Formats: sequence, C-alpha cells, structure tokens
Amino acid sequence: MKTISTTNAPAAIGPYSQAKILNGILYTSGQIPLDPKTSEVVGTDITEQTEQVMKNIEAILKEAGTNFENVIKTTCFLDDMNDFATFNGIYEKYFTGKPARSCVAVQQLPKGVLVEVEVIAYIS
Repeated sequence: MKTISTTNAPAAIGPYSQAKILNGILYTSGQIPLDPKTSEVVGTDITEQTEQVMKNIEAILKEAGTNFENVIKTTCFLDDMNDFATFNGIYEKYFTGKPARSCVAVQQLPKGVLVEVEVIAYIS
C-alpha cells in the first residue's frame, strides 16, 4: 500500500491521509474547498467551492499518476440539495467519463463548507 501526499492539495485536517493506493486502485479522502497553501476555505458559493474541490482532486489524481478519466466512483456530499443542479454543471466538466456516483445532502460539513467529494480511481 502506498500513501499519496502532495502540497498541491490541502493537507489533512485530521488523522488521515490525502489518499492511498492499493492494488492499482486510488482511494482519496474527501476533498473540501481549501486552498492548499493557506488551508483557508475558498469561495462562498457552491460554484466557487466546487471548482476548488475539483482542483484539489486533480492535484491528488496527478500525484498518484492518474486523472479524471480513470475515476471509477465518486461520493459527493452537499450541504444543501438546492445546490444539486449547479454542482452537477461543474462536476460534469471534470468527470467526463461519467463514473458511478452517490450524492447526498448532509447536515454539516467540516469548516462549514458547502461541498465535499471523494473518489476511487484506477492507476493506468
């Protein structure tokens, strides 16, 4: 098993890693819209926050030697399901391979953010 860590994505804010690879499969921790350099929340609306989450995911995928096309499954957490359509509009720009997905509304996310996304991808 290999641990993935990059300074181009936010450091973990708890006792976990950004991602792990096991048998050619990458498992990321949930990514929230934090600036990797400052650890501050980026954006105040779902559009800005989702774009930052995608940048963070992209950095982890790149560090692991894979990309959005190799994502098998995502799990998406929204603070408010009223943001679902806007979130989907941004999501589909990145996940063009249409991985399997779960998307749920939750009561609260870390640091009061509006969105969190985790992915499972294969390393080609």
